[in-house]
Order: sequence, then C-alpha cells, then structure tokens
Amino acid sequence: MPVRSLPPPAKRRKVEQSAIAHSIQEHEEQLTAAVSKNTSLNALADLVDLAQETVDPQDISKAIYALYRVFVIIITSGKLSLGGDESTKVVKAWIWERLNIYVDLLASLLQDEEKALRVSSLQILFSLQKHLSSSASQSSSPPSPQFHVSHFKKIVSALLSCPPSRRRVSDNVKASGKIEADVLTLFLDTWFNIHDDVRWFFLREAGTMLTATSVQNQPFMPMNLLSILEGLKTFPTQTSELNSWWVPELGQKPPKTKKASKEDSNDSDEEEVENQDTDDDWRKFFDEPEAKGTSKPKGPIGRVHTLTIHQSLHHLPSHRAVFTRAWLTLLPKLTVPHDLEATRSLAMRALNVMHRGVMPHLTRPVLVMDWIGACVDYGEAVGLLALNALFILMREYNLDYPSFYTRLYAFLDRDVLHLKHRARFFRMMDMFLSSTHLPSLLLASFVKRLARLSLNAPPSAIVMILPFTYNILKRHPALMIMIHRDGDSPHDPFVASETNPLLTEALSSSLWEIQSHRSHYHSSVSTLAKIFSEAFTKQPYSMEDFLDHTYATLFDTEANRKIKKEPALAIETDQQSKSNFVNSDEGGDVVHDLWTFGGI
Repeated sequence: MPVRSLPPPAKRRKVEQSAIAHSIQEHEEQLTAAVSKNTSLNALADLVDLAQETVDPQDISKAIYALYRVFVIIITSGKLSLGGDESTKVVKAWIWERLNIYVDLLASLLQDEEKALRVSSLQILFSLQKHLSSSASQSSSPPSPQFHVSHFKKIVSALLSCPPSRRRVSDNVKASGKIEADVLTLFLDTWFNIHDDVRWFFLREAGTMLTATSVQNQPFMPMNLLSILEGLKTFPTQTSELNSWWVPELGQKPPKTKKASKEDSNDSDEEEVENQDTDDDWRKFFDEPEAKGTSKPKGPIGRVHTLTIHQSLHHLPSHRAVFTRAWLTLLPKLTVPHDLEATRSLAMRALNVMHRGVMPHLTRPVLVMDWIGACVDYGEAVGLLALNALFILMREYNLDYPSFYTRLYAFLDRDVLHLKHRARFFRMMDMFLSSTHLPSLLLASFVKRLARLSLNAPPSAIVMILPFTYNILKRHPALMIMIHRDGDSPHDPFVASETNPLLTEALSSSLWEIQSHRSHYHSSVSTLAKIFSEAFTKQPYSMEDFLDHTYATLFDTEANRKIKKEPALAIETDQQSKSNFVNSDEGGDVVHDLWTFGGI
C-alpha cells in the first residue's frame, strides 16, 4: 500500500485549528499577567490581528471571547480612566485604538453566516457597554452615573446599517443589508423591551443617525429601524415604570436640580460618556405645553431640554420625546425609489402599529397627520389603514380633517367589493359611519353608492351591503324616505360621478337597487332584501355575522341546506319515459332528450 506524502486534509485542518487555539490561549495568559504586573501590552495587537485573520468559526469564537476577557480586565483595572501624564495618555490612546478595532469586528459579525457568532457578538457588545459605563461612573469626578455613548453609537450603527462580516468565507456571499432575525429577536427580548436606559439611548441615537444618513447610501437603514420599532412591545406610561436599567448606576435617583449640569468629556481618549447636548434644540420642539395657572412641579421634573441625561432617563416626557423624534424621522424615509409596491409594504407595516403602539406615546400625535394623509393616496388596504389612523386622530386627539368623508367616499369604486380586504373595509366603514351626528346628505350618498355597486357585486358582497344598509337606515330615520319613494321613475337624480358626498343628490333618489335584489338568483340575497319591505322593528344586525362570507361559505350553506319540498319542473314528464331513462344501460342526458325542437 503506497504511503501518503501528505496528511489527510481533515487532519491538517485539525492541526492548524489547534495551533491557532493554542496561540490565542497563550496571548490571553500573557496579557492577563501583563495587566496585573503593569507591563507591556504589545501582545494585545497580535491577538486583535489574529482575531481579524481567523476564518474558522470555532477559532474566531475563541478569539473574540479571549479579547473580551482581556478588555474587561483592562477596563476594570482603570487603565482607560481619565487623567494621567503624557505617556499614560499615549498608552490609553493605543488601547482605545485596539478596542475600537475589536468592536468594529464584533459589529461586522452581526451579519455573519454563523448564528453562534452573531449571537455571541451582540452579547459581548452589550456586556462591554455595561463595563465601560460603570468604569466611567466610578472614575468621574465627582462620581456620577454615566453611559458610554461612543461605544453605544457603534452598536446602534451595527444594528441599523448592518455592515458585511469581515470573516470572508466566500466572495460570492453578499451581505443583505437587513438585520438578521435572531439578532433582532435577541436585541428586543434582552435589552430594548426590558431596559429603560437602552431604549432611551437607542431611540435618541437612531433618530440622529437616520437624520444624518441618506437613503441612497443606506437603503436598508429605515427598514431595519422599522423592524426594531415594530418589536417594541412595552413603553412606560408612568414614571414608576422606569425601573429597569442595564447600567446599574443609572438607577440612582437624579439630583433635584432644575438646571442642566455640564459634565466633562475627554475626546483625546475617544471616550464619550453622557454627552449632555445642552444646546440640542430639537428637544424643545417635543416639550409638552404647560397648562396656564399650574404650579411648576418640584424635583428634577421640568422642561425636557433643560434636563441632564441622568434626569432625562427618569423623566417620562423625555422618553416620549425621543420616541416621537425617532418615528418622525423614520416615517418620511419609508420609501423605496422606483418601487411603489415595496413603499406600500413599508407603509402598511408602519400603519399596522400606528394606532396602538405609536400614537398613544407621541408627545403630539397630530405630528404624524401629514404622513398618514399621504398614505391615503396609496388606496386599497394601505389607504384603509391610513383612514383608520386619521379617524383615531380625529376622535381621540381632536384633529380637524374636513375632507375625511370625501376621501372615504372615493374608496367606493367598482373594485372595492372584489378585494380580499373587503371585510376589513366594511368593519372600518361601519365604525366611521356609526355616529348619529353625521348629516343625512352624507349618509345617503354612502348608502346609495353601495346600493349602486351591489348591482355588479358577487353574492358574498351583497350579503354584507344589505345588513349594513339596514343598520344605517335604522340608526338614521331621515333616510327612510329612500325606500318609501317610488323607484319606477325613469330618471334617477343621483349623480354618480360627483366626488363630494354632500352634492350627489342621493337623498332625493331611491334605493331601487336594493329592491331589485328581491329577485336575486341566490336565496340568501333575496331573503335579506325582503327585510326592507317589512317594518323596521328588528334589532340592528351584527356585521360580524356577514363579513366573512365567500363563494365557498355560500355554496356550503346551499349544499347542506335541507330541502323541505322538491323544486318545481318547467316541463312535465310522464313516469314511463322517466323509468325508461333510469333503467337504460346506455345512460344519457334527460335534459338533452327533452330539449327538442320540432324533430330537428
């Protein structure tokens, strides 16, 4: 048997992997000893370079965890704290440079094809955030709670811009630019929905970052931010709910001062902690107006733009302010150039959470009125959701939108009764027209328009229109004249082409279209149409009983219905011919046998 000149490939890879792992372990032990003995940290650069050059997932995992343990020792030992002579500052700058390279590597691994690396990188990034913030809090003079903003900005940028992984396994694998599902879920469930400080800083930095970035350069950044904001399930509604902190020092009660204190920052160390932004005027825009005659509250409560970072974290209006700014920055950027369907899809995602998850937490909900009004023009399901949001703004937040019912009337076209979202449309329209204070001219136009559309509608849509019309007539007796008026006149005064529902002359017309359905071929439709010939003594119909009907449900109803008596035949046949046909071995079609024309 010939002797192999080279070892098997698998064995060679195993030897190389063990050598890299052994090198990582040696560097970590050397650095740990160097920190305790305060000697040279040159091996830190070698370990960082080794982590960048490693390709195997197991080896790079060992490298990033080794670097994490080394940097935690360096941070907790105070080697990155402020102060020191010139030589000390040079060493700190060098360590910060290595740390930034390491953080950039972790940020890129959030898009890696290995799930374990993605999850580990995000966990390490947030753990470093806690250690850096706690170290800064202890080293500040006087000691005060801090949040390491510069490091957190890198985390936010990695989550929104999603840079490609530096572990290049194949050049053919291109980064999607979208946040990975497991990274998104981990971020939401572990930090964003849990810790108040992480949520506050993320909303602030995301709004700032999105403002400074063009959609052309980062086309997926608005989509990624929307995915994160969609997953926000908890938002504080009372100050007592601000009680969970990723950086423990921030849980301390802020000092009871009304003026924002200026805290020092050291840019030479690339350490930015609690950037106070005392001239950040955007916060003034989101301050809620003070009611006249009310006394100013005591303690740290005050105008948002006058608070320190620590005070803002314990101030509920400040959380609402950053939340509002993030959404107002995001909504105009939810567009995909030259792709209307993708833009409509993004708008629908935002509108789905608008009325429950967004508007109740905005400082002024009417600020989103312009964007919602523009979404109405998309029509179909997107336009319906936009109308629903506008209606909530009108009903709960006193929005003045006079053209609302004109826009709603425009949705009543020939296609509305054939859409798959037809049931949702009727649910919303039933809510929009439920008020008894609406003018009869307006309601008459809607009733007449639906009746006209029902002439070409499928039976499953007609069985929605009939009880819907019955409920409106019962709620507004002034419309009863439309079913009592003679419909045999050759001239119908209704102006179908008029776009203003107050000018259609529908109240002068009649509902002859509803009367025609008494002769409809489908028994369910004809039976429902007969209720308009009876006294209006029945209770209003529950629309939910009719909204889910389709061709399939109507067919099943007819097929499973018990026939009490046999239907009448148009042609009488004698029993002998019928028996001959039934007993025939050749078979045939009795209708064909009866369909004769004088022996032809």
